[in-house]
Amino acid sequence: MALPLDVCIRGAGIVGRALALLLARERLRVGLVESAEPPPSDVRAFALNAASRDLLQALRAWPDEVQATPVLRMDIQGDEQGAVHFDAREQGVPALAWIADAQALQQRLAEAVRYQPLIEPLAAPQEAALTVVCEGRASASRAGFGVHFDVTHYPQQAIAARLACEQAHGGVARQWFSDGNILAFLPTGGPAGNSVALVWSVRQEHAPGLLSLAPGEFAARIEAASHGALGKVTLAGERVAWPLQLAQASRWCGPGWALAGDAAHTLHPLAGQGLNLGLADARELAQVMHRREYWRSVGDEKLLRRYERSRKSQVSAMQWATDGLQQLFAQDGEPWAWVRTWGLRGFDRSGPLKLWVARQAAGRF
Repeated sequence: MALPLDVCIRGAGIVGRALALLLARERLRVGLVESAEPPPSDVRAFALNAASRDLLQALRAWPDEVQATPVLRMDIQGDEQGAVHFDAREQGVPALAWIADAQALQQRLAEAVRYQPLIEPLAAPQEAALTVVCEGRASASRAGFGVHFDVTHYPQQAIAARLACEQAHGGVARQWFSDGNILAFLPTGGPAGNSVALVWSVRQEHAPGLLSLAPGEFAARIEAASHGALGKVTLAGERVAWPLQLAQASRWCGPGWALAGDAAHTLHPLAGQGLNLGLADARELAQVMHRREYWRSVGDEKLLRRYERSRKSQVSAMQWATDGLQQLFAQDGEPWAWVRTWGLRGFDRSGPLKLWVARQAAGRF
């Protein structure tokens, strides 16, 4: 007869698998509910900070350099001459972030899970002392625990794709704020690569038209929006799109259950912090289990409240910051453009404030 599970994790995405590996290291028996259908091809790439890299390296799930490209510089361009620049050398760090392929991360984590004997793949949820929901923002399980998911929909959609560029990216992540749209080029293919992951947050009414354009026409729009920063670009694969939202669960835990990752919170992708927050959830929940009193069950509500209190403050601060930036750059009109330009210039020269923000984004508190 199989031993009972300590933890059942619903959702085998990046956060769910990372959490399973972390809890198995605490000698807990973990059931991981995986989808019966093979995952679709994923064109996304994630900006991972130093804290997330440290965690994934410790789990032996960090991709190789071609699939996890270091960001040496970040250039952010706003209205007219408003701009902000971050440089790894100025920060005294090897990289500001790493751009990791979504599929490469999933594959490395899946391999690590396969070799961990305390993790049991499941086709359906099973009874356990603790159930953790990691099913993403569209979670089907969350409501079953009486949780309300408070959602604010942005009038934008994100379009993701991969681009081959005429010029090498040089390890520079680039972002442009213009006319309520946010265009990001994330360097991929290693330090000497000439490919980028595109994330284009566009007004909702413009998304269908952009998605229906022929590949050449779409690439021409990208070249214009990026001011030809990397020369001629070519669409390298399919485009995917999804609606953008700000959301947070009314409760993150209760007796015998907890939420983590996008099942607990979502935010605008303009700062690239979504997966970093989810992995930080996994790390904190595992640390709470490591520090728990010997007589407490892993599903003890007081124990799980420690996890919720620890994570909510950081997540709320990041949501507030990204929402504020989105609202600021969504405003039309000359007065707002002047405010944005003045603010970006001032921030770029702010010294200690700029350094503090960079450390927060890197997960170095």
